[in-house]
Amino acid sequence: MPVLLTFSPIVNPTKTTKMPITQTAWGELLAGPVQLYTITNSSGNTVSITNYGATLTSMLIDGAEMMLGYDELAAYLGDQPYYGATIGRYGNRIAEGRFALDGKSYQVPINNGPNALHGGPEGLDKRIWVTKTDGEQRLVLTLISPDGDQGFPGNLMVTVAFTWTDDNALRIDYTAITDRPTVVNLTNHAYFTIGPADTVLDQELTLKASHYVPIDGDAIPTGELADVTDTPFDFRAAKQIGRGVTSDDPQVRRVNGFDHTFVIGEHDGSLREFALLHEPVTGRQLRAFTTEPGVQVFTANFEPGQFTRRDGRPLPTHGAICLETQHFPDSPNQPAFPSTRLDPGTAFKSSTVYRFE
Repeated sequence: MPVLLTFSPIVNPTKTTKMPITQTAWGELLAGPVQLYTITNSSGNTVSITNYGATLTSMLIDGAEMMLGYDELAAYLGDQPYYGATIGRYGNRIAEGRFALDGKSYQVPINNGPNALHGGPEGLDKRIWVTKTDGEQRLVLTLISPDGDQGFPGNLMVTVAFTWTDDNALRIDYTAITDRPTVVNLTNHAYFTIGPADTVLDQELTLKASHYVPIDGDAIPTGELADVTDTPFDFRAAKQIGRGVTSDDPQVRRVNGFDHTFVIGEHDGSLREFALLHEPVTGRQLRAFTTEPGVQVFTANFEPGQFTRRDGRPLPTHGAICLETQHFPDSPNQPAFPSTRLDPGTAFKSSTVYRFE
């Protein structure tokens, strides 16, 4: 079976002095002040994060932007597709927004066709988080989501820590605890644009995934874990994203590209490499690691101009790729899927690393 390329270290021929995390006033909302934090590593590369939605706004590598986002708070308050946001309480979809725990039914507001998406219309991405720095390269954000928030049970305390290392790796550590049984599925919705082209179709993707999660017409899992062999979903060997996106496969055509969960191979809860994204023009690579059992691969299948880019230009179809590490969609209603239940006395913990080469 094909495997991912061998892990290799990054060599940075020039170094600069590491700077403390900088903080900039970024706006004022009724819920409180919004700040923008920038972490600079010893190579002079930066990651910027705002306490509004615990949102990644920018990743600059050698002066080149690696993700979609905006430079002003106002743009995040308008119509935009979760650019760089921390997603929860439940990332991805819950069918009809309904689930049951211990015989009691719960309803999350519908905000995506007939389903609840990314925790409902006022999810964690719409909140102001309490923020503190932890050394020169780690930012820690905390939020308490009250019992009944968007229909979810239990007071939930969520912590997200972003660490930007000297070898250009962004580590995201999630922790959550509750005082009542609930469901939790946290992720980050970074839209990666690691090359100069307008779309990601010429970029090569490798995924350590022999199965994926097929969806119905409402983008809800059918319950099957399908083998990727002889399908457009087979990225076990490096393949151009465009080769899959242009397929006539009904699953691909249903969403005009990929918006599917891939089942990460050999998942055991440890931090494992699951993806390699290669950009052929610059030679730049993005390696991804996670403790999660799945990754939602989304190829930004929007209509041309439905959303804008940082400079105000229209975003083309397939203008970015998301690698959203998570549990599977609709898991509370799919007993065969890995459980997303969280009980008092236990902690939800998850880690993901995106490493640029």
